[in-house]
Amino acid sequence: MSIEAKLAELGITLPEAAAPVASYVPVVVAGGLAHVSGQLPFIDGKLVTGRLGEDVALDQGAAAARACGLMILAQLKAALGSLDRVEQIVKLGAFVNSAGDFTDQPKVANGVSDLMLEVFGDAGRHARAAVGVPALPLGAAVEVDAIVAVRD
Repeated sequence: MSIEAKLAELGITLPEAAAPVASYVPVVVAGGLAHVSGQLPFIDGKLVTGRLGEDVALDQGAAAARACGLMILAQLKAALGSLDRVEQIVKLGAFVNSAGDFTDQPKVANGVSDLMLEVFGDAGRHARAAVGVPALPLGAAVEVDAIVAVRD
């Protein structure tokens, strides 16, 4: 089954790939790897902002991480032409805007990890970092970047 068919089966519609907000490109493909710049969480066209452990609940943070993952997929599709070129999700980096005593960053990051497993099956299994940070661009609650092995 193609990835497009899998997305349709899951009821997932990808957002439009967001334009960069600074001096970088969304995706660089080199040496068989696609390096996807950090993506921010947009749900219903609105940026999810705030800090986990203060004004953003754990389930909202996981949903925000999932939204970052959808944007990663949109960026990959725009750069590669087809998500069928994805061979393996190699690594995800999840940055969670966190209060000093918030320690559930891995649970937040599961939002994006679970999405990759849903969409790619075993090829969605990946290494990951889930890191708490005091602030993110534009006040975002979560930011996720990715390294993805791609087929020619």
